[in-house]
Amino acid sequence: MNFHVLTLFPDMIEAGLHTSVTGRALKNGYIHLSAVNIRDYTINKHKKVDDYPFGGGAGMVMTPQPIYDTYKHIIEKHDIKNPRVVYLTPKGKVHNQSIAQDFSKLDDVIFLCGHYEGIDQRIIDLIVTDEISIGDYVLTGGELPALILIDSISRLIPGVLGQNESFEEESFKDNLLEYPHYTRPREFMNLEVPSVLLSGNHKNIDKWRYEESIKITKERRPDLYKKACK
Repeated sequence: MNFHVLTLFPDMIEAGLHTSVTGRALKNGYIHLSAVNIRDYTINKHKKVDDYPFGGGAGMVMTPQPIYDTYKHIIEKHDIKNPRVVYLTPKGKVHNQSIAQDFSKLDDVIFLCGHYEGIDQRIIDLIVTDEISIGDYVLTGGELPALILIDSISRLIPGVLGQNESFEEESFKDNLLEYPHYTRPREFMNLEVPSVLLSGNHKNIDKWRYEESIKITKERRPDLYKKACK
């Protein structure tokens, strides 16, 4: 799968993805990354990519020309047809596992990272297909949300996770949060591992894990619990 990121800080994207699971996925060719500097495509002689907003107001807005030309470069260079372009914004739909699964089936995804007060609306109208948020708070730019989306999508791509890693029983499968995990030692600070996990009875273990997932989801995410019970 190919991830293309339009950003003012390509080094931030590169550094964030060349470690751990995504780093191995890049090295082994399961995913590919191109982080492209929007500033390289401005025709402004001072390399400016922002300007004052029409109508007044605080802050600056990213201008459309360099963003659009960066986008055109990516789709022409990689021959991308019907591109999915994700703009990371607090105004977008909140990211979830279902969205990650949707994107994991694609060959190419383009991420647009805004800065300052945002980007010119005409860019959203012209090229953006998806507006996605990672939560109800404001960040300096779209780079961290882009890294989060790429990580969540990558681990769903066949081959990315090794034999000792699996997304099949992770949180949000079937709208349930994940059950508790335990490892050695059997007792720590007077707290013992639940006896069922030591029983060797896999049917009882599966039952315990499912019941724990139900209990945790009901307590912490009643919205997910309602969906799981449908």
